[in-house]
Amino acid sequence: MRFRNRTEAGRVLAGELTRYANRPDVIVLALPRGGVPVAFEVALALGAPLDVFLVRKLGVPGHEELAMGALAAGGVRVLNQDVLGHVAVPLEAIESVTEAEAAELRRRDREYRDGRPPPDVHGKTVILVDDGLATGSTMRAAVAALRRLGPNRIVVAVPVGAAETCQEFEGEADEAVCAKEPDPFYAVGMWYEDFSQTTDAEVRDLLGRAGPARVG
Repeated sequence: MRFRNRTEAGRVLAGELTRYANRPDVIVLALPRGGVPVAFEVALALGAPLDVFLVRKLGVPGHEELAMGALAAGGVRVLNQDVLGHVAVPLEAIESVTEAEAAELRRRDREYRDGRPPPDVHGKTVILVDDGLATGSTMRAAVAALRRLGPNRIVVAVPVGAAETCQEFEGEADEAVCAKEPDPFYAVGMWYEDFSQTTDAEVRDLLGRAGPARVG
């Protein structure tokens, strides 16, 4: 059940989204960085525009792999109350992590957009793509931020996800598409043979190769 890499995962995911092919109202937005190679294949298969939607995980200080929330474009912050209910994190620490990740969001905006404005998603169908869903905190922040921009429909789409999280997004987004929902799930990286980190250079290359399909 493992994908060879994010490229293969994107092609499999695209096969679950063919009803959105060649529609002028559809935009594919990727969560950098790992979601970009997946979304590139989805956008290519659907004949849809591709861009990025910036969002960053807020890691618990000292246990950064544990997400206490996420920060998305537009200053939208979503906190994971389940995690914060079990791990005591002072408010000052939450604000400090938020400030650091906000700086990284600004850096990535400069790095990936070259001064272009974010895409106009008002009235559009947005397919929001990442390489997988574990707790969903990062995707949850992205959905909350997108809602403020007035899209007609938000489709959360991933190649692999925890079944419980995928089910949760059926209520939070207008549609949730998880190509695979293995049980037990463990972690996103378990379902890829190659889960090496996507670099900024790779993101720029894929967005550049999308050429005229980019929005902005």
